[in-house]
Amino acid sequence: MENNSKKLTKKDLMSVYLRHYQLLGCFNYERQMSTGYGWAMTPVIKKLYGDNDEQLKEGYQRHLEFFNCATSTSPFILGISCAMEEQYANAEEEEFEVSSINSVKAALMGPLAGIGDSFFWGTFRVIGVGIGAPLAIKGSILGPLLYFLMNVIPSELVRWFGFKIGYKGGSEFLAKISANGTLQKLTEAAKVLGLVVIGALIASMVVINVPAAININHAKINVQETLDSIMPKLLPLLVTFGCYRLLQKRVSGTWIMFGLIILGVIGVVLGILK
Repeated sequence: MENNSKKLTKKDLMSVYLRHYQLLGCFNYERQMSTGYGWAMTPVIKKLYGDNDEQLKEGYQRHLEFFNCATSTSPFILGISCAMEEQYANAEEEEFEVSSINSVKAALMGPLAGIGDSFFWGTFRVIGVGIGAPLAIKGSILGPLLYFLMNVIPSELVRWFGFKIGYKGGSEFLAKISANGTLQKLTEAAKVLGLVVIGALIASMVVINVPAAININHAKINVQETLDSIMPKLLPLLVTFGCYRLLQKRVSGTWIMFGLIILGVIGVVLGILK
């Protein structure tokens, strides 16, 4: 490959960044986000290999391989792909192992998916909903605003700076924090925080009240008060664990929701629930 000193411009990179918002636009169960990734990399492939049909085709095929990662952390990988494609386009063929481009993508997918899911799906989003939902239910505009501030803004910052770091710093950044244990510590901390928030969310948002009373030797025993004396919020916890167990058995979340609605209606009609 001839050294033509091809350089990606800010316009090319911005086009890739904006296209990453469509990573899930053509999701499939064979290659998952591969079509979206290929679409995001299209401006780079055209810019670097547009004068060679064979290289252009190989570039498109290269980024249609299997890809699946959290969308919030995917721009970091896209940035690295841009840097590596640029390096490949300006190197002699024997000087650059082109298969390393997809090797790096495959190596980064897992760790970054774990970080993205732990922080944004399991932490920031849950915290945002936990704080914003009760306010929104009461009709306060602070509900959606707090959710936006605590979930959307951190995600956008990670997307933007992750893309810039990925393009400028390459894979050395992730290798460094993996080697010194920072990556593992961040992931574990995010998981613990997410579980704590989910526990608080169950206690505050899942409401099950049993108004029934049992007469034993002319003594009236309130079922709900008895359960609360054993363990407050015991029923909401058991119902949550039950739903989680059904999800593990691959029962559709839609069917679980319909089942809860039906059980709730029947329980109220029979006077078991309030």
